[in-house]
Amino acid sequence: MRKLLNTVYVTNEQSYLTLDGENLVCRVEGEIVLRIPFENIENIVCFNYIGCSPALMGKCVSKSIPINFVSPQGKFLAKICGETKGNVFLRVAQIDKFREDNLRLSQNTMAAKFSNTRQVIKRTMHDNPELRNDADMKRVIEVLSAGIEKADNASSIEEVIGIEGNCAKEYFAVFDKLITNPDVSFKFESRSKHPPLNEINAMLSFVYTLMTSEFASALETVGLDSYIGYCHALRSGRVSLACDLVEEARCLAERFVLTLINLRIINEKDFEKQISGAVYLNEEGRKKLLTKWQEKKRTDLIHPYLKQKIPFGLLPYVQSNLLAKYVRGELNEYPCFLLR
Repeated sequence: MRKLLNTVYVTNEQSYLTLDGENLVCRVEGEIVLRIPFENIENIVCFNYIGCSPALMGKCVSKSIPINFVSPQGKFLAKICGETKGNVFLRVAQIDKFREDNLRLSQNTMAAKFSNTRQVIKRTMHDNPELRNDADMKRVIEVLSAGIEKADNASSIEEVIGIEGNCAKEYFAVFDKLITNPDVSFKFESRSKHPPLNEINAMLSFVYTLMTSEFASALETVGLDSYIGYCHALRSGRVSLACDLVEEARCLAERFVLTLINLRIINEKDFEKQISGAVYLNEEGRKKLLTKWQEKKRTDLIHPYLKQKIPFGLLPYVQSNLLAKYVRGELNEYPCFLLR
């Protein structure tokens, strides 16, 4: 099993990353605030404006450690990684397989997403007796269950995406009810992305970006092309395959955000509001969220297909590896992640 190493999150916008022998060094206003050996690093995510030295970038490329640049607001900007590795024939097989099976893969992915979303709602209802007979939540569970059947019977990817859009709309209509702590002042209201218009949307978009970056890195690690997907349309600069795989794992991001809200780990002081109405995590909010995200990645879960315990943080690698096996013909079906 692959070893889970550290992801370095650089949240201070004035940080500058440099190289010192076999160590990554972070400086703020010329003063060293962090030194960490490369052997303990598998990924770097920078939310800073100043950046990093060419020597450090070269070292990371040679060690296959990706550097992701993300705006302080959580928008993915760019990625630096080494030369593309992996069997070229695997990538050719990926293209052929996705052309042949793109509808079936899309159906399975969205069915898994609906099933996982349904589990998030059921878990909340189970843990909160006052919600067990909530008519709206019961109705959404029925919509998601019907969505699984409709996706399985869809005749085109466009139809699958339409079903997904309807299910997502119904799910987010009851998202506020998943916030069960009465002391929380946040309101979700509706999904807003570009830009997020409230605190909950800001957190969701931020975590979705983190997860997409991690899936993209995992796909490249196993030799697949993260830009060639089967469901999301191909678009220059978009890691479409990472976006595809994130769909089945969005439930984990949403449960994580709900935990931060219900336990009041993140509060009103952790956000900044712009004149345009956009709401983003501030530096302190990003630190809190990323600390908890790194802790979450070290917790264990039982993988439903492998039937064994794995760290949460290795899920992108495990799913990417299973997809690669499917592309190579070692598996008859790609086993989507299903929440239990």
